[in-house]
Amino acid sequence: MRSGTVAVIGKANAGKSTLVNVLVGEKVAIVSPKPQTTRDRILGILTREDGQIVFVDTPGIYRQRNALTDIMMRTTDRAAKDVDAILFVHDGHAGVRDDDIELMKKYLALGLPMLIAYTKTDIMPKEKIPADAKLLYDAGVDADVFPVSARRGRNIKKLADAVLAMLPEGEPLFSEDVVSDRSEKFMIAELMREKILLKYEKEIPHGVAIVVNTFEKQENNTYRIDLDIVCEKKNHKAILIGKQGQALKETASFARKDMEKFLGARVFLTVYVKVKEDWRDRAGLIRDFGYSEDE
Repeated sequence: MRSGTVAVIGKANAGKSTLVNVLVGEKVAIVSPKPQTTRDRILGILTREDGQIVFVDTPGIYRQRNALTDIMMRTTDRAAKDVDAILFVHDGHAGVRDDDIELMKKYLALGLPMLIAYTKTDIMPKEKIPADAKLLYDAGVDADVFPVSARRGRNIKKLADAVLAMLPEGEPLFSEDVVSDRSEKFMIAELMREKILLKYEKEIPHGVAIVVNTFEKQENNTYRIDLDIVCEKKNHKAILIGKQGQALKETASFARKDMEKFLGARVFLTVYVKVKEDWRDRAGLIRDFGYSEDE
């Protein structure tokens, strides 16, 4: 039996979290088409008869700089040094650029076994795939390339087999019924943030944090959840709420349905919007909202 940890690394929007969810077979990380969707290190655990893979989903590599983004990038780099192998996720639809090659070489230089998941093959010409694989080989990227489509489930088992083969012999790190290290409360906050990312445009979603004030299971198998949506500017608050509160009602309803599906129970959700100016550059607030480097 093989068992170990695999850092899932790549640029923002490469499809890391979607791929992890499909590999694990459960939703352990939120997804959206916007950068910075993943802010934390999240474990997704795949247990099979022949072994266990602990995927460490990391924040996407992103150029925008603020105190929160700096923490996210350090989280990614630290995760890459504390694992048994690396799964580098590359957006095949976006092509291969010089900075992609530099990133791959950066993580190869750590000396760990590494594979490249070449994603989004369902929305690109098939003839591009071998050309890009040759480009990487000629550039000195010494890692096997696996073309996959998470949305279509294409080559997912083949990729999982190859990832498991990179890991050392050993007993499982987690019991077989565990699929993530994150709590239900954490996932509730993430589901709320996911819906905001999907509904609102431009900068507003990136400047949002979710604080769960109450997460209580009632005797009748229902949950009472009160949470705050924290944004950075007063005009962002107005946009989040919308005319006569309509935008917020729609977003909360959207989120509540996913929360109920996740928890398997009815949810009574109360949502407030608060403003904390420029919280992403304020270390104290960043810690208060659950983003830190203490893990």
